Amino acid sequence: MSKVKTTFFCQNCGAQYAKWQGQCNSCKEWNTIAEEIIQKQEKVAWKSEPTSSNKAPKPLRINEIDSTQEIRMDTTDGELNRVLGGGIVPGSLILLGGEPGIGKSTLLLQISLKLPYKTLYVSGEESQKQIKMRAERITPSGDNCYILTETKTQNIFKQIEAIQPEIVIIDSIQTLHTDYIESTPGSISQIRETTAELIKFAKETNIPVILIGHITKDGNIAGPKILEHMVDTVLQFEGDRNHVYRILRSLKNRFGSTAEIGIYEMLGNGLREVSNPSEILISHKDEELSGTAIASTLEGMRPLMIEIQSLVSTAVYGTPQRSTTGYNAKRLNMILAVLEKRAGFRLGAKDVFLNVTGGISVDDPAIDLAVVAAILSSNEDIPVNKDFCFAGEVGLSGEIRPVNRVDQRIQEAEKLGFSTIFVSKYNKITLKNTGIKIRLVAKIEDIASELFG
Repeated sequence: MSKVKTTFFCQNCGAQYAKWQGQCNSCKEWNTIAEEIIQKQEKVAWKSEPTSSNKAPKPLRINEIDSTQEIRMDTTDGELNRVLGGGIVPGSLILLGGEPGIGKSTLLLQISLKLPYKTLYVSGEESQKQIKMRAERITPSGDNCYILTETKTQNIFKQIEAIQPEIVIIDSIQTLHTDYIESTPGSISQIRETTAELIKFAKETNIPVILIGHITKDGNIAGPKILEHMVDTVLQFEGDRNHVYRILRSLKNRFGSTAEIGIYEMLGNGLREVSNPSEILISHKDEELSGTAIASTLEGMRPLMIEIQSLVSTAVYGTPQRSTTGYNAKRLNMILAVLEKRAGFRLGAKDVFLNVTGGISVDDPAIDLAVVAAILSSNEDIPVNKDFCFAGEVGLSGEIRPVNRVDQRIQEAEKLGFSTIFVSKYNKITLKNTGIKIRLVAKIEDIASELFG
């Protein structure tokens, strides 16, 4: 029997140490270093083809390398295709992270049931009957999908050899373990080793592997940081479980842009793709109400029209309240100070509540102008015309600053039927013959006089 080898790993960042210590030198966290067994057998989990091990790669001149675009596998899901950059690249490893219950397993099961490729869905968390019940709720068909409940990688690879799938989905990487590492599933060494085995399998067989990963309370993917470095693509599935909308965004993508997002709506029969999110983020009402304004924002490369709601009322207690949902509270305080100092609106003794509808959070400074319009509308109790929308950043001196990609914002507003858009006077607009009226404003006073006389 060989001697058992152990070492110490940081459970937060994956740094390795020869002996235990209180603080990790890498991530500066305390009491995260734990001992793990790393005795490894002299075996290989995924056996390569005998011919491939004999062929060593040779260096090529850069102009000799084939630059034809990689053929991608269509996922039949337009939102996922957009985020991935056009589809799944054969031989790639994709990691999907998100909070518990957000819909990660539902999304991948739904896609695997619709894929025209033979798919092996491996679950280490649910039984085959549980998955079957969810599959019947999502879609009745799915002849190309095989379900396997297994956590040992050696058994998974045996079933892969027998079935010969074209895509493999693992739910989740934290439940897998290999016989060649003697530590518990979900530990640093197990995650690292099982991921390495799956990468070796994917690259040698050209079969893509999609992993589901848990996240920590801080919102980061659980396990060592090296897990995100090893895979080709990292996707984040986020949203509020109390709201029906989910956003899929790319944090890392070796084969495409990380600026695209996908939007889904959670229904009883699964996730529905939302091709035009602006329509669902703007509430439909018969009468005009004060305190609402429409902002033109960007999520990644995608223009969206969102509704800003504001309520301004006299403070009952001595200290006025400032409350925001989906918007930066410090930025709201800044805008209120600018309105009071530069435009003469007395809001210091009033409660101000701000809400971005739809349950999404927006960091785009271009919605500042809509926030100003909503606050002034509520303060004056005069509704803003429902055909008006806004795109501009507010500066500390009360000026309306230009925003990026203003042409895209204007085109989205025109497509959705708005009659007028308010933008900064200093924006360079290249659009010609637009059907929407573009109103140029330079200061906050201009907006106040345009909207409320």
